[in-house]
Amino acid sequence: MKAVIPAAGLGTRFLPATKNMPKEMLPIVDKPAIQYVIEEAVEAGIDDVLIITGRGKEAIENHFDVAYELEDVLEKRNDKEKLREIKKISEMVDIHYIRQKKPLGLGHAILRAKKHVDGENFAVMLGDDVIVSEIPCIGQLMNQFEEYGGAIIAVGEVPMEYVERYGIIEYKKINERIYEVVNIVEKPSLGKAPSSLAVMGRYILPPEIFDCIEETKPGYGGEIQLTDALQILRKKKKIYAYLFEGKRFDLGNKFDWLKTNIEIALRREEFRDELIAFME
Repeated sequence: MKAVIPAAGLGTRFLPATKNMPKEMLPIVDKPAIQYVIEEAVEAGIDDVLIITGRGKEAIENHFDVAYELEDVLEKRNDKEKLREIKKISEMVDIHYIRQKKPLGLGHAILRAKKHVDGENFAVMLGDDVIVSEIPCIGQLMNQFEEYGGAIIAVGEVPMEYVERYGIIEYKKINERIYEVVNIVEKPSLGKAPSSLAVMGRYILPPEIFDCIEETKPGYGGEIQLTDALQILRKKKKIYAYLFEGKRFDLGNKFDWLKTNIEIALRREEFRDELIAFME
């Protein structure tokens, strides 16, 4: 299965840091956010990734390219550990790139992948959503997709006061983790949210989604929303939601990014004890 990673957003909530650096390249401890996403795809067995970029996103391509000069320096220093880590970044998966030339929304960005997907089912992984789990989140969705088909999206519980930040599903419960989607509301106000189950940036979609996106008119924020395209798809195929196992780290704003750095660092043995002592 191929994965599509939309990474063309302007990242305005992180200005001035994102004036000349993609939001997806913001570091989480010692790796950019998008590297965590690609590593998740690789761990799930995906070997073909298309990243949807935009103007000023060249740093993403450079990061996953071969760095001959750096490798040469590390080799001369006999720093085998860092050399191995740097080489792994450029060798772990086949990565392709295509630009979204205008910021017209997530749905429009995914539409740019139509030729590359070539009529197959495919994964969508948002480039600034980091999910840590024992089984890769996108792998969990792939397993459920084999059983249920249609389309499947990852969801997680959020506090009701945060529903206006997310796409929220209305559903029919099938079992403890699988739900049939009845409706998706993009960033509803607190009183209009149909539940507290929020879409979490991981999808398995059939190729029919592209026709649905082409039918979709600009919606929330004047953009072509994937949520609206999914509503059209729902009339043709069932859409399921899966309550994934793991934790999503939200990079929605600067404070969330700071918290994510602390939480990821606490999961690293080399930092944990010293960081706890510092915070105390």
